[in-house]
Amino acid sequence: MNAPHIDVEQVEAANTAFYEALEQGDFEKVSDAWLTPSDLGVDESYHDPADAGVVSCVHPGWPVLTGRGEVLRSYALIMANTDYIQFFLTDVHVSVTGDTALVTCTENILSGGPAPEGDDELGPLVGQLVVATNTYRRTPAGWKLWSHHASPVLAETGTEDDDDEGPGNPPLTGPGEP
Repeated sequence: MNAPHIDVEQVEAANTAFYEALEQGDFEKVSDAWLTPSDLGVDESYHDPADAGVVSCVHPGWPVLTGRGEVLRSYALIMANTDYIQFFLTDVHVSVTGDTALVTCTENILSGGPAPEGDDELGPLVGQLVVATNTYRRTPAGWKLWSHHASPVLAETGTEDDDDEGPGNPPLTGPGEP
């Protein structure tokens, strides 16, 4: 078994590689990042792959996706409809217990869609703030994604109601922010 700091470094590297593959639009690398039944030593000829180490994914605003095929189809769809995407990860925290690791982070996403018709330039860039939890499993092939759950962070609306802090209206700023 590896030393704890080695495990954390390996999980951080796997997490970084996953986001880099998304930025590059490399579907093969995104697929390789996800857990497979064979990673768990399951013989797929005798077991339904959907029953072994089922992976799951929740994209912001999407329902829960379960099973490797459904999860990978979602990434293929996202990549096919996104001309540019870049992730700036902040607040990254890695926790490893045995053969399971949990990564929490904030995804500061900059993305752009297709250009307007007849234009060679990228469409307008959009920023989005998302918090994510990525769960990894240790396999003989390294750390693999078992689950990804991402939720949008609500932005301030700028209305006067935002000034009404109380039990039902917590402040929208973090510690140390004005």
